[in-house]
Amino acid sequence: MKKRDRTSSRPWPVPPTSAPERLSHGRIVSAPSGQKCLDAVQLHHLEQSFRGWVKDTARTDVRLSRRRILLIFLLIRYTGAKLSEVLALNPLRDLDRERHTVFFGESRAGREVQISEALFDEIRSALADPAFKTSRAKAFRVDPGFVRRKFYQRAEALGFPKRLGAPEMIRKSRAVELLQGNMPLPAVQTLLGHSTPNLTTAHVSFSKDDIRQVTKFFMERESLRKTSARNSFFGKVTALRPGDIQTQVELTTLAGHVITTVITNDSLERLGLKKGKLITAEVKAPWVILHKQVQEPACTAENRFPGSVARVNKGRVNAEVVVRMADGTELCSIVTTSAGGRLGLQDGDAVWAVFNSFAVVLHVD
Repeated sequence: MKKRDRTSSRPWPVPPTSAPERLSHGRIVSAPSGQKCLDAVQLHHLEQSFRGWVKDTARTDVRLSRRRILLIFLLIRYTGAKLSEVLALNPLRDLDRERHTVFFGESRAGREVQISEALFDEIRSALADPAFKTSRAKAFRVDPGFVRRKFYQRAEALGFPKRLGAPEMIRKSRAVELLQGNMPLPAVQTLLGHSTPNLTTAHVSFSKDDIRQVTKFFMERESLRKTSARNSFFGKVTALRPGDIQTQVELTTLAGHVITTVITNDSLERLGLKKGKLITAEVKAPWVILHKQVQEPACTAENRFPGSVARVNKGRVNAEVVVRMADGTELCSIVTTSAGGRLGLQDGDAVWAVFNSFAVVLHVD
């Protein structure tokens, strides 16, 4: 994160203490109201604390016990599962090697959660340790009170309030992290085990298999970090308007947003695009233009989204502005510091984020 420039001759106003209503993440997972949760950086530090804690002992029996706690943490941290769900897992039955999924429930008829290939391999490798040989099926059968105490200790070791280390808060933190990373709300609801995730928008419906593909793509992308694009949208092709050289493609996301792009007919054929196909659209932050106004701007950009400024990170040359839309989706824009200063952007300001169809890059899983 860039530091604010204290030497700038055109300082931006201090953000107000209040902001307009934003997406309530309390409706995604249950947690005590008013309690903050860990952000992505803090979650990373907590994970590294657990990993260092495992290595910080020479005793084999202690290391085995600590590895068990680490695996429980990793499963909650990356699946958003409840502590009781993780402790009930039977690794011999509930890990699917082919699909890289974890089944939560009494049998494989329960909830299936996608994880990254790297995490799946780490869990399998840890459980392959001969020390787990006689108890592999019950590798996660640990006293929940003991688990909680260790979670609290790791949080306090980092200077976090004890309550933020609770399994419920890590579950909530994961949900918020996924939403802020633009994972569609229905996919987050499905991952967390909501009984009635909304899989239908005003324009298009998504099957459970579509949600699984979205989740798999997101998990692998999160694990590998192969793309530098900050803004990603997942959805289905809902319209194709071919021309002599190029084709206009419409993508409808699970949140109901319609993204328009233009690609060559050759690219259309190479990607095998057709109506109903699940794809990802990415837009680099410098291509997102901001208009500080409430009314929809009169401009030629095909893609226009209203929102409010969630945060501003100001540097010497450029500034990063994150815009949050009503459903919680975030768009990142990179502007020059001088341009941002002219707009005087503050947290909570109403803005429109716009980009033209030629700024959108399509990816097929």
